[in-house]
Parts: sequence; C-alpha cells; structure tokens
Amino acid sequence: MSGTSMDGIDAVLVDFSRPQPKLIQSLSHPWPADVRHDLIEARKIPDDKLSSLNALDIQTAEIFAEACLKLLATTSYKAIDIKAVGNHGQTIRHRPEIENPFSLQIGNAQVLADLTGIDVVSDFRTADIESGGQGAPLVPAFHQTMFSCEKTNRVIVNIGGIANITVLPKDKNQTVTGFDCGPGNTLMDIWVQQHKQQHYDANGDFAASGKTNVSLLAHLLMDNYFQLAPPKSTGFEYFNLDWLNTYDLNDMNNADIQSTLCDLTATSIIRAINQYAVATDEIFICGGGVHNKTLMQKLQTLTTCSVSTTEKLNIHPDWVEAMAFAWLARQNTHQQYGNLPSVTGADESVVLGKLTPAHIE
Repeated sequence: MSGTSMDGIDAVLVDFSRPQPKLIQSLSHPWPADVRHDLIEARKIPDDKLSSLNALDIQTAEIFAEACLKLLATTSYKAIDIKAVGNHGQTIRHRPEIENPFSLQIGNAQVLADLTGIDVVSDFRTADIESGGQGAPLVPAFHQTMFSCEKTNRVIVNIGGIANITVLPKDKNQTVTGFDCGPGNTLMDIWVQQHKQQHYDANGDFAASGKTNVSLLAHLLMDNYFQLAPPKSTGFEYFNLDWLNTYDLNDMNNADIQSTLCDLTATSIIRAINQYAVATDEIFICGGGVHNKTLMQKLQTLTTCSVSTTEKLNIHPDWVEAMAFAWLARQNTHQQYGNLPSVTGADESVVLGKLTPAHIE
C-alpha cells in the first residue's frame, strides 16, 4: 500500500484464519528518490496520455515486489504459504465525477505476481465505480469489521494525503457511513516541501511555529467540496498547489500558512463528524497524520469527544490501511463483498479487485 503522500510502501502480513484478523509482521519500504519523483510527475499527465505509463507501471511493481519479499524475509513464512498479495497500487488518477469515471493505480499485477511467486489481487476500485460508486473510500468495510463496538458510537479517521471518516454506530441496525472529508496531509506536505525542502512537516513543527490566519481559513473552508453531501471522494487532482494558489497568499508568513493548512485539515474533519456523526462518543485516528502532533492537538481542541489512535484498539495506526487492502484481497479470494454502498454510493455490494495468478515455472 502506498498512499497519496508517497512517504513509503507499507507492507503487512496478515493471518485471516481466525475470526479476528491478526497482524503478523509489518514493514515500511522506502521509495527510491528517482521513482518517487517520476510518480509525482506522472500525476501531471493528461487523462488521454496515461497509456504512456507502461514502464513506470512495471518499475513500480518491481519495487512493490522488493517490499513483499523483504517483509517475508523477516518471518518464517515462504511465498507458498501466502494466499494472495493485496496490491492497492499507486494512485495516479482518481476521476469519479466525470462522464466516464475511472480510477487508475499503477504497479503491474502480473509482474508483481511473477516476481513474488504469489497470486495478486489488485484494481480494487473499478468494480465499485462500475456499480455507480465513487470507488472510494474503501477502508470503511474493514473498519466496520475491526473496530465496531456495541457500547460506543465510534468514528475512525484515516489521515493520509486525503482524510476520510468511517461512522460506526453502536446500534447494529444503523447504517455504517463514511466519505472523504477533504485534505489530510497533502496540502501541508506540498507547502513544507516548497518552503522547507522536506517531504512532510515532522511533528507538525513548521505549523506550530506559525499562527493560523483566521480569514484565510474561513475562505478555504468555503470551498464547494466541503459543502457537498456524501457520498463523495477526492484526491490530489483537486486539493493541490494550483488549488491553494487560487487564494491570495501574498504577504503571508509561510509558517502561518502551514498552521492554517493544519487547521483546515483538523476543522474539516471535525465539522464532518459534527454534521454526519452527531452521536459520536470516541474518535480514533490512523494513517500518517497521527505523527503530526500539532494536528492531533488541534483535533482534540475542536471536539469534546476523546481523540485517540487506533493503537488503543490494538492496531498500530501506521498499518491499518495496508491491513484493509489485505482484507479486501481476502474478500476477493472468498468471493465476498468488499464495498459499502452506503459509503461509496454504489448501486449494490460487489466483490472488489481482480485476481492475477502467479506464473510459477
């Protein structure tokens, strides 16, 4: 699993032989700097030129294979012991809103299967889109499996490049819902890269050194995306530097802008919860955003609910999303549904992903 931030490849080994999935091993594998650069540049390619990505598709799969084999090498398991690799891929384009919607992730499944000797399940989003859904977010079904509680109303917040929420009512007769609520780390990453030459704002220190511009924050929050009712999903195609530059940032301190972007993420998350999950008792955070101490503090300041990480629920927040796609691969191999129409807006529940067998000589 590699998310919008491209801060590394998360690989996990998960045992699904018991009713409750068990994380056996985890590993974060770095992107080579040149490949990461090429992937970021690939986001700029027009929709009608995406077929030119064949070489990068294969190269990405080769690095995914390195991550898989490196993970296995830290355990006693061999390729023959593994049922399947769940390969989310690297998202290059997510267009659920256009006339002919699609979502493109690269990381060639056949190359990955052949290099690892393990069958691969990939292309998770297409079936949901073909059923009329957004193709995202897909993690809420896993959140429901792992984190639902009969005693409390919970919200799981995944803060990657984009932030999404999963609403888990304690009443099993109520519907699980969820959606992308807006930018997670993506705008903060872009800004700190531009002005500090860092991939991300470590601990949120850059944001903490500034003071939020209340006027700018108010204008950012007026964006149409925040007013849209779910189901909805978004990505770097929308929330990017071009989007940010449509606002008047002249004469503003760079640290103040970073603080404002941090508040944008925190405020849009809490507003989404307040509007669509009014009975929430507990909020649990997963994804890279948990390492931004400033962001975590802002989230807690904005709500009376307790804000914790999923580590309190026995899954480290760094590995929840990778585990989710391992679970979706398991659903595919058992021909069981993986999407929640109440989340994505699909017409029906469908089996997600396509199985690519490994060619073993």
